[in-house]
Amino acid sequence: MIAHGQKILLLILALAEAAWLAWQWPQSPARALAGALLPLALFWLVMAIEFVLMHRLNRREVAPRARLSQVVGAWWAEIWVSLVVFCWRQPFRHQAVGDWLPGQATGRRGVVLVHGFMCNRGLWLPWYAPLRAQGHAHVAVNLEPVMGSIDDYAAIIDDAVLRVTAATGMAPVLLCHSMGGLAVRAWLRVHAADARVHRILTLGTPHGGTWLGRFSRAVNGRQMSLAGDWVKGLLSVEPQGRAQRFTCWYSNCDNIVFPASTATLVGADNRFLDGLAHVQMALHPEVMAACLAEIGKD
Repeated sequence: MIAHGQKILLLILALAEAAWLAWQWPQSPARALAGALLPLALFWLVMAIEFVLMHRLNRREVAPRARLSQVVGAWWAEIWVSLVVFCWRQPFRHQAVGDWLPGQATGRRGVVLVHGFMCNRGLWLPWYAPLRAQGHAHVAVNLEPVMGSIDDYAAIIDDAVLRVTAATGMAPVLLCHSMGGLAVRAWLRVHAADARVHRILTLGTPHGGTWLGRFSRAVNGRQMSLAGDWVKGLLSVEPQGRAQRFTCWYSNCDNIVFPASTATLVGADNRFLDGLAHVQMALHPEVMAACLAEIGKD
C-alpha cells in the first residue's frame, strides 16, 4: 500500500514539475527552475524545523547534547537518505530482493526485520546481502494497514517469526526500526511470545512515545504520542525482565524520536549513537555492523 501511494505521489509531482517547466521556461528559465526546486526546498525546510525542535527539546536530556555542527551534518545526511528511501527503494525496489529462507538450516540464527511508520520492507534493502552472506535466514514484513493501530500488526509479525523459526529451528532475532519496535512489543503482549524470540534490536524506536506524535492524525501516529496512553499502557503490562531481551540504539540527532531518552527502555542494553538522524541510523555502516555482530551472538 505504501509503495503504491508513494508511486502515485511521485507521478503527480513529476507531472506537475513538467507542466510548470513547459509553461515557465519560455518566459523565464530562472523562474522555471526556482519553481521546480520549490518542493525540494519545502522538504529541506520541514526537516530543518524537525532538527531545530529536536535540538531544543534535547537540552535537558542526560545524553550528551549534539553540537551544532552535528545537527547540521545529520540534517544534511537525513535529507539524502530519506530521498533514496522514500523516492526510490520503497516505491520501486521494495520487492527487488525477496525473503531468504534456505531449505537447509545454516546453523545461524534467523532474523525478522520490522520497519517503522510510513515505511515498507524497501527500507531494509542494504541489509539483505550481508544477512544472507552470514547465513542468517530472514523475513522482512510489510506492516499494514499503513495508518492502522499498532496492535493490528501482531499477526503479521507472528507469521514472520513462525516462518523464520521453521527455517532455522531457532528463535529469531527481531530487528526493528522506529515504530517497528513498538509493533514487536505489541506482538509480545498479544502472544506472550518471550520464549519465541532470542533478542530484539531497536533503532530509534519511540518506546516512551515522541514529541511529534501529538501532530499525527493517523491512529498509529497518535499511539506514539510522548508519554501517551498507548505507550504507557504497553509498558504497564510488560513482565519484569522483558526489557533485558532488548538492545536499544538511540541518538541525540534523531529528528523524529525525541527527546532522545524516549528511544530507551529501563533494563535494556541502551546504546547511544552520537550525531545520527532517524532514517540514517537504520542504514549507517557502523550501526549495521554492530547489529550484525549482535545477531551473530549465541
